[in-house]
Amino acid sequence: MDLKFTKPTDSEEKIELESSLVSASWRCGKAIAGLPAPFEVRTAFVGEGAPIKVTGKSENGEKLGKIKDAIRGNVFVGEFEIPEDAEVGDQVYFEVELSKNDLSGESERIPVYPPVRVFNLKWSATQVRRGDILTLSADTTNLTDGSEVTVIIYEYDRDKAHDKVIELPVTVAKDRIELKWEFEYQGDIDKIPTQKELDKYGGKYQPPQYFFTVKVESTEFGSKQESGLVEFKDWLVIEFKGLDGLARANENYAFELADGSKKKGQLDAAGKVRLEDIPPGPCWVEFPDAKSSTETQAGQKTGSGA
Repeated sequence: MDLKFTKPTDSEEKIELESSLVSASWRCGKAIAGLPAPFEVRTAFVGEGAPIKVTGKSENGEKLGKIKDAIRGNVFVGEFEIPEDAEVGDQVYFEVELSKNDLSGESERIPVYPPVRVFNLKWSATQVRRGDILTLSADTTNLTDGSEVTVIIYEYDRDKAHDKVIELPVTVAKDRIELKWEFEYQGDIDKIPTQKELDKYGGKYQPPQYFFTVKVESTEFGSKQESGLVEFKDWLVIEFKGLDGLARANENYAFELADGSKKKGQLDAAGKVRLEDIPPGPCWVEFPDAKSSTETQAGQKTGSGA
């Protein structure tokens, strides 16, 4: 935009900016029957809250509906549900109208594809340990061989504030997807709330658990944990030495683990014990005969002085 200033700079001037429809585009490369197709409209200088009307259509006369709303920040994002009985091969598009700005336009055409299903989402195990390699798999329908989809792994939260762990691309082959994922815990073990801490609030210990979804275009299949939850199991090594630096062989120990469970036993001749498949998080160990206790964490090796 070419602006010329010909008046003195010590006075206030009013400049009129020309509004424009910058783009009207789909956020996906194809419209899948039965799934939403997202779109985006970008404008310039139309004014905050400018009214917008978007009408979805197809080359064969299919009506996708109308959306009436307002522009915020010169951007409007929405979606049209593609009918499940939409004709495969039809081309869909949308028209945009900004009546107060005297602007209009339409999007590009994208083809309609048959309805897609992703089902039988499965882990190869129900528990996972550091360094384990898990296989994730799912069956599909109406996705051609070579189509790329995205597997998204989440850490489950009972309050539904699931944390995304990683996104992994995978290619469809013979109506199936399959990939391998090597697990490594990414969080801070010492920040996992223990049952001892949760007792103050009436809460219940929750170990890290994971589920995955499969994203096709803009739609995620499996968001209700259809894959099932795989649970993280950890390990702990304790080595106990006296002030003289010598191992306290066969010393009795008592653990309180992160979930509130307790374990008792004896150290070996080297003053060590390794606990496998324990709930991850801080835990407490006591050596009752030595009258010494300490707090430690699952997954860490530690040496203690009596």
